[in-house]
Amino acid sequence: MSREQLREIGRHGERTYPHECCGLLLGTYDERQARVMEVWPAENAWDESAAVQFEEVEDWNTQERRYTIAPELMLAAQKTARHRQWRILGIYHSHPNHEAVPSECDRQWAWPEYYYLIVSVRDGVAGDSRCWRLDEDHRFQGVPLQLDSAGDA
Repeated sequence: MSREQLREIGRHGERTYPHECCGLLLGTYDERQARVMEVWPAENAWDESAAVQFEEVEDWNTQERRYTIAPELMLAAQKTARHRQWRILGIYHSHPNHEAVPSECDRQWAWPEYYYLIVSVRDGVAGDSRCWRLDEDHRFQGVPLQLDSAGDA
């Protein structure tokens, strides 16, 4: 992923603060590495109807602590990725006033094929970003985030 893409995600988190931001990471993948080609910001679609679908989630049932991406956007991203011979590599979201560490809710609803990038946004300013992926025991493990200078001005 480029430094500019990471900055774009941080700016998204700052714009939506104190709510969680969310979006998709599209790109290529081979046995050695995943390469983010495009960041797809999404509107946080968490609302009362989304909360009903995740009825096991009891606490912090607001956009300040939860996010979801509309199925229509996921479908559009899948079509775009397939057309470009890419794939959806993962999902990013922010943690307002919390560390860039997955919550138990994040773990419960995560898909094992995706990377999860979390940016911490404290008092409206983006800070630490960390990448995660589920292991075979459905536990998040940190993944080194390699940044290149593509797209830097």
